[in-house]
Amino acid sequence: MEYEDSETATALAERAEEFMETEVLPVEREYLGDGPVPESVIADLRAKAHEYDVYCPQIDEEYGGMGHDFRDVLPLFEQAGRSILGQPAMRVDAPDEGNMHTFEMFGTEAQKEEYLKPLVAGEIRSGFSMTEPKAGAGSDPKMMQTTAEKDGDEWVINGHKWWTTQGDEADVLLVMARTDMDAHPYAGTSIIVVPADADGVEIVEATPHLGQDLIAESHAEIRYDNVRVPEENLLGPENEGFQIAQKRLGPARLTHCMRYSGMAQRSLDIAKEYMQNRDAFGDRLADKQGLRFRVAEQETQLHAAKTMVRHAAQKIARGEEARIEVAMSKYYTANVVQETVDFALQACGGSGISKHLPLADFYESVRAFRIVDGADEVHKRSIAREAFENVPEGELVNIPEF
Repeated sequence: MEYEDSETATALAERAEEFMETEVLPVEREYLGDGPVPESVIADLRAKAHEYDVYCPQIDEEYGGMGHDFRDVLPLFEQAGRSILGQPAMRVDAPDEGNMHTFEMFGTEAQKEEYLKPLVAGEIRSGFSMTEPKAGAGSDPKMMQTTAEKDGDEWVINGHKWWTTQGDEADVLLVMARTDMDAHPYAGTSIIVVPADADGVEIVEATPHLGQDLIAESHAEIRYDNVRVPEENLLGPENEGFQIAQKRLGPARLTHCMRYSGMAQRSLDIAKEYMQNRDAFGDRLADKQGLRFRVAEQETQLHAAKTMVRHAAQKIARGEEARIEVAMSKYYTANVVQETVDFALQACGGSGISKHLPLADFYESVRAFRIVDGADEVHKRSIAREAFENVPEGELVNIPEF
């Protein structure tokens, strides 16, 4: 595994770090414990992100981004993750980041004009509507029951979704639906673009959930009741929805990893500063060997996580799927960042749980990462399946007999 960022990646990260320190963190301090931050403030930060040349680096310039290679933007994502506000400020926030990438890869020119450009500009919001409440269609999406049937020159969509990130605030929804009920879901599912104000789209509720309060975030339960959209709202080839989703989710999982590793690194930095300046039982906390060893463990694990992500990203940049490498990165990073944030909060004691530091918000936010974009168990299942794929049965080839 190589851990050498290019000159472009390093320059992007340095500008992003300056932007975070100069513009974002002062706003964060102003609103900690008193969120959500007003949309006008986010808009101001986005304007400043343009000035620092760190706005939406992952999308092509033709659509309003900066056109950088995926591998080169990862260190910027890490800087953005150092504050809940950094991600929307630099327009690298989920779910819009993944949806923009999907439109860029598979959208028609008309779809890019209508949806991608406004998404990049921050003028509209989007949701990816895949998970369903029944039949296990969450961790096991092939159990999906939502359908999209052709009626003349229209798609007619019927189904029930939940945990659609940003669903109740979205202007446009990317809906996964079965378009060939006779085929296996992996070969008979498509993605349909649905305006959120289309007739038959019902927001059942914005589900209350664990999470930070600096940014208004939601996961919506949605019903689609005979929703009609034009046939040209098909996103990508018909019946290839799962293949498209995989190309979306692989990079999106890695960008999630980098955002959260940035959050964990900042948490550790806050804890180290606190430990340097806090005396207890005759010594600074920073001189207690137990705490010093924990810092060493978390620094080591974060380094390993960042290296794994870059390795997977390098494979994706070469055109490989890197499915197992992404699964390993996602599972490992999610657990490392949760452990790191938890340690940082504990090391800071009462200050850690106060809203004077961002650790409390980080703590609530980071726990969801072990579930969203594939739960730990789903990724471990994939890794284990691959690990056992070529193991011989019935004969002890590599094990000596006794």
